[in-house]
Amino acid sequence: MTGVAGAAGARIQGANERMIIGVIGCGGMGSGHIRMLAERKDAEIAYVCDPDSSHGGSAAEAVEKAGKRAPKSVKDLRRVLDDKTVDAVLIATTDHWHAPATILACDAGKHVYVEKPCAHNIREGRLMIEAAKRNKRVIQVGTQSRSGVHVREAMQALREGIIGDVLISKAWNSQLRANIGHASPSKPPVNVDYDLWLGPTPHVPFQTNRFHYTWHWWYDFGTGDMGNDGVHDLDIARWGLGVDTHPSVITAAGGKLFFDDDQQFPDSQTVIFEYPGNGKKKQLIYEQRIWSPYHQEGYENGNAFYGTKGVLILGKQSGWKIIGAGNKPGKSGSGGLSQPDHHSDWFQAIRTGKTPTADIETGHLSAALCHLGNIATRTSRVIRFDPEKERIIGDDRANELVSRRYRPGHWAVPKAL
Repeated sequence: MTGVAGAAGARIQGANERMIIGVIGCGGMGSGHIRMLAERKDAEIAYVCDPDSSHGGSAAEAVEKAGKRAPKSVKDLRRVLDDKTVDAVLIATTDHWHAPATILACDAGKHVYVEKPCAHNIREGRLMIEAAKRNKRVIQVGTQSRSGVHVREAMQALREGIIGDVLISKAWNSQLRANIGHASPSKPPVNVDYDLWLGPTPHVPFQTNRFHYTWHWWYDFGTGDMGNDGVHDLDIARWGLGVDTHPSVITAAGGKLFFDDDQQFPDSQTVIFEYPGNGKKKQLIYEQRIWSPYHQEGYENGNAFYGTKGVLILGKQSGWKIIGAGNKPGKSGSGGLSQPDHHSDWFQAIRTGKTPTADIETGHLSAALCHLGNIATRTSRVIRFDPEKERIIGDDRANELVSRRYRPGHWAVPKAL
């Protein structure tokens, strides 16, 4: 294995110069990013990287089909980071690799686009912020709602007081997920470097229902659906509530009410976050039912903002509307999300030095809601959190979950420098 490259800065980009990209993680999300990046005239995908060679091969073929030169397909991300011609990497791996890969990339002088949630746990999110700062790298988090025109329009309306003072926001995640079944350890497929896939996580045997995609529902690798999909709506809920710190009190209830399978995270959750806010408390509520094919307030996954003069209801994929006093309809807006717009915002931030719409500090605050909500649900205890020290107060067991255990001596273990 080669060592990770030193922190020599990536090339400064001109407005018309092509960005040389490495894509790390070529599964469902990664392959989608690859198709969109391959259509851009200002991007060249030089590497696709995945421990599963079948994913890497398919990704390289997709780039060729788009009329671009085939990228190198590698299994080890260090091959990508060692190449000084690579300006930036897009990371669409399992959650447990998000922070280690991002930190290594920043230290190798690469800018980063990392899928949501930005980190597997709260401590890793803080280490990512530190890595970006010390290396002066741009990190964009894949909460693309931040680049959605209609979402930004709704947030601006809230800032201008369209429903008065917003005191409570709500996010919901209701959809019908698949049962992952029950499985036993087995041998990994011959095309998979399972040790690379595990990375700095303590070793567990390969198991089919904690591998491609279904890793989301296991504590070692994922963050449940709160981190998988709910993070989008939590991010919008926090944005519209106007809070730019962590909550101080977290209360939760939840469990597996529907699925009989091996997944460890709850299929049903209700979490309440309380923000102190200069003596005037605010509240954020999260509801999750991943066994329900029914829409809430007209939107499968969405948000409500409760103000002193009305309510704003938002669906990130479709639009928003105001309900005023006496249940009278008010202003509304429509639109959808565009992943290419989020890519463009990242490119522009790299080229101009501006802060991207979903920078790592923004992503960390929203991802931390998922982590804190999962901790409160998992421990069945009220969590009291110190927003400055990022520690859980008076509960050593819960505070252990602010971080995680790693494989001793592994080259990708995140470290504070």
